[in-house]
Amino acid sequence: MKKLCVLQHTEAEYLGLMEDHFEGRNIRFVYKRPFTSGGTIPAGVEDYDGLILLGGGPYGLVSGHLLPSFMPELRLTKAFLDAGLPVIGIELGALILANAAGGGAEEAPLRFSIETVAATPAGQSLFTWPQRFATASYLRDRPCLPPAADPLAIDSAGNPVAFRVGDNCLGMTFHPGAKRGMLEDLIMEFDDTPADTAQSLAALGTAQSSIAETVSAMMSGLCRLTGLV
Repeated sequence: MKKLCVLQHTEAEYLGLMEDHFEGRNIRFVYKRPFTSGGTIPAGVEDYDGLILLGGGPYGLVSGHLLPSFMPELRLTKAFLDAGLPVIGIELGALILANAAGGGAEEAPLRFSIETVAATPAGQSLFTWPQRFATASYLRDRPCLPPAADPLAIDSAGNPVAFRVGDNCLGMTFHPGAKRGMLEDLIMEFDDTPADTAQSLAALGTAQSSIAETVSAMMSGLCRLTGLV
């Protein structure tokens, strides 16, 4: 049985709709919560088969409230990359992955957006994403991709919102398993919130079934890409 280390940055955000898909493939996941009293970050890859870095709500890497655990998480991500083990970065986690792989991050405002993005031919091939699909994202800042990264989806402005690093690592500035209740809890967790959250929550409610269908379609490809199955 494969086992994943999942780093949380907030009380509210977790794997969401992805949990059932991992469990259905007999893939275990262990949440690590460094922001809690006594919470720790693994010193190395230990006995894990992969790493997932979740979103961070209002935390950023270059603007706003900077993620307190960024440096130890960066070291941990590099350890997984050096060991050839898969890393999946979601929202803020995608920025951490980009940094660890030789890219960086640039300043962008905190936003909660429901938008339709376009899959590249590589994204469609890997994940059976439709050419255009709905996404939900809640994050600050934007990744600067490392030179060898392969964009898998782009937004309406041409910014990469999903990318592959190496043979088995994936970054997404959206949460493929987003659930309305999770975002509601995230908004309530912090005083620092984006504008128009009520409108975005309503849009997420409308897009929820489409997002669920998309994650169902992509999980087989994600598990093949990362070597988890």
